[in-house]
Amino acid sequence: MLTCDLHVHTSYSKDGESSVEEILRAAETAGLDVIAITDHDTVDGAKKALTLPSPVLVIPGIEVSTKQGHLLVLGVTEVIPAGLDVVETVNIARRMGGLLILPHPYHVWRHGVARRKKSGMSVVDAVESFNSRYIVGSANKKAARIARRLGKPCVGGSDAHNAKFVGFGRTYIDAERNIPAILEAVRAGKVSCGGRKTPLRTYTRQSINNTWRKIKRITRHMQLR
Repeated sequence: MLTCDLHVHTSYSKDGESSVEEILRAAETAGLDVIAITDHDTVDGAKKALTLPSPVLVIPGIEVSTKQGHLLVLGVTEVIPAGLDVVETVNIARRMGGLLILPHPYHVWRHGVARRKKSGMSVVDAVESFNSRYIVGSANKKAARIARRLGKPCVGGSDAHNAKFVGFGRTYIDAERNIPAILEAVRAGKVSCGGRKTPLRTYTRQSINNTWRKIKRITRHMQLR
């Protein structure tokens, strides 16, 4: 049984706070066998992680910003364009051979696809039913409930944007320790998940910082007009 964190960000994400090296060291310290590097709309962090020596197996991936919300694609090293309809994004990812996971599908203010497109959960391979960045846990519970109804495997991820929280969300996978076997095991539902809550103050601060960055971008754009 492999212990995995399938949703991790590095400093290659605009809101990521830790280097690839720091993420890998944290994953090793946390006792993880596998992590997926899933930066926002870039695979650069994942590709760098693949070049570094580590006892932790790295699954390259990306968190794509679709028109309706975020989509995790694992097992890819090419960028998938942002801003497309989620179904179109899914079709592109499948042609690339990626594993499709719907992250935080019902989290308020978290770009959850299922809040905007009810069919979103039906087109993916698995659903993130444990995301460690939660307030009361109701969104995770709803994701698990709907996933079971649709017969979708449930996985967990920390959604860590700082190395300190790598491993707070975990997926336990019954598979050999190689990427094709792991992805196939997730598709087959040979998984369970769980974890613990990331302290609320950490992502509240990130949300404030992200909002401030957006305000500055809008202000600069207006000044240039």
